[in-house]
Amino acid sequence: MNGVEFRQVSFRHARHTPILDGFTLAVDAGEVVALVGASGAGKTTALKLVNRLLVPDAGDVRVQGKDTSEWDPIRLRRAIGYVIQDVGLFPHLTVADNIAVVPRLEGWEESRVGARVRELLELIGLGADAYATRWPDELSGGQRQRVGVARALAADPPVLLMDEPFGALDPVTRRQLRGEFRRIQSTLRKTVLLVTHDMAEAIALADRIGVLDAGRLIWIGPVRGIADCQDPRVRTLIDAVTVDVHSGADGGAR
Repeated sequence: MNGVEFRQVSFRHARHTPILDGFTLAVDAGEVVALVGASGAGKTTALKLVNRLLVPDAGDVRVQGKDTSEWDPIRLRRAIGYVIQDVGLFPHLTVADNIAVVPRLEGWEESRVGARVRELLELIGLGADAYATRWPDELSGGQRQRVGVARALAADPPVLLMDEPFGALDPVTRRQLRGEFRRIQSTLRKTVLLVTHDMAEAIALADRIGVLDAGRLIWIGPVRGIADCQDPRVRTLIDAVTVDVHSGADGGAR
């Protein structure tokens, strides 16, 4: 497959209880899958196994049909965009230079880099003329997060990993960025694996939701289907959501 696939993956730190245990999941090309669950359920570990920051103890992880152990680690990570909660923009680089980091590492010509930066700034709603030369500390939290998304997309990777991407933002900004993400994804159709503790965010952004509990995938299915799940571990997450899954509040239910 051309997306991301976990096949009976297990991972543990030292002699501790497994963080992931027999984890199997396929994310199709162009699909957004959100992993939800309590802290310690194994969500971020799953992401780190995709870009080989971690290596499974058992099973295998495949990106675009190829086992991650067969990839050169640098090539693998440059083929994957990564968006994190804290953004991680380089404070000594302008907005344009932050976005341009990976294309320059890939040896793109400067004319191509400049065109790509301008294209992405327009895509995320920050005009190049106004924002390209700004510094990260001149931006709001929401603007920095948008630039983080642009940087992750800069080299046009087929796969995008998102780790609590909007969790540090206020509710209004978070809602705005969810809408922006849906707009961007409708155009680019990236393969996206999103992890979040926020069921409302999963409902708003994903095509399918997977629920992790103690390292195991206990439910996977379309957004609308999760409302009918009677597993008490899943119900705990659903009941904490203030939006109505069926009505599509927050614009997310499909």
